Amino acid sequence: MASAPSPSEAPHSAHRRKKQPEQVRRALLDCAAQIAAEQGTAAITIQAVAERAGVTKGGLLHHFDSKQTLLAAVFADLLDQLDREIDRSMAEDPKPEGRFTRAYVRACFADRPLGAQSLWAALAVAIVTEPQLKALWSRWLDARQSRHHDTDGDPAFTTVRLAADGIWLADVLEKENGIRRYPQSLEAELLKMAGG
Repeated sequence: MASAPSPSEAPHSAHRRKKQPEQVRRALLDCAAQIAAEQGTAAITIQAVAERAGVTKGGLLHHFDSKQTLLAAVFADLLDQLDREIDRSMAEDPKPEGRFTRAYVRACFADRPLGAQSLWAALAVAIVTEPQLKALWSRWLDARQSRHHDTDGDPAFTTVRLAADGIWLADVLEKENGIRRYPQSLEAELLKMAGG
C-alpha cells in the first residue's frame, strides 16, 4: 500500500498528479484504505483523505463524488486484491476439486495476525450497514461461486467456506482475543476438510 506523501512533498506531488489522474485516484484509494485500517471507516472523511493524499477536496470530489462512492471504490479495490490473491493461490494448487474453497480459506486467514489493523476488519461493519458494499460483496461471491460450481459446488465445500467466514467474523467481533480463542491452526483443519 502506498504511503502518504510527507508534508514537504505534498504540494509538489499534488501539482504533478494533476497531469496523472490515475495516480491521483490510486493515491486517494490507498490513503482512504490506510485511514480505514488505522482508525475505522468512520474516520474516512473527504477532508481527511484529501489531506493525506496531498490533494484538494475538489480534487478528491473530481474522482469520487461522495464518501459513499469513495468507500465503495475502496471496497471494490479490496475485492480486486482478493480476486488476485485467490487466483494466485488456485494457480499453485494442483488439485482441481475444492481448489477455490482452499484458496478462499487461505485468504480468510491471511490477515488474521493484523487483527483490528486489517482493512477487512475495518470494512466489516460497513459491509453490513452499507447496502452498496453489501451488494458488491454479494455480486463478487455469487460470481465466484458460479465460476467454480463444477469443482466447489459440493455442500461440504460450502460448509468449509462458511466456517472460514465464521472465524473471520468472530475475529472481527472479538478483536484481540480472536486468534487466541480460534487458533490459526484451524486453517489447516479447514483446508484438510476441503481436500487439501
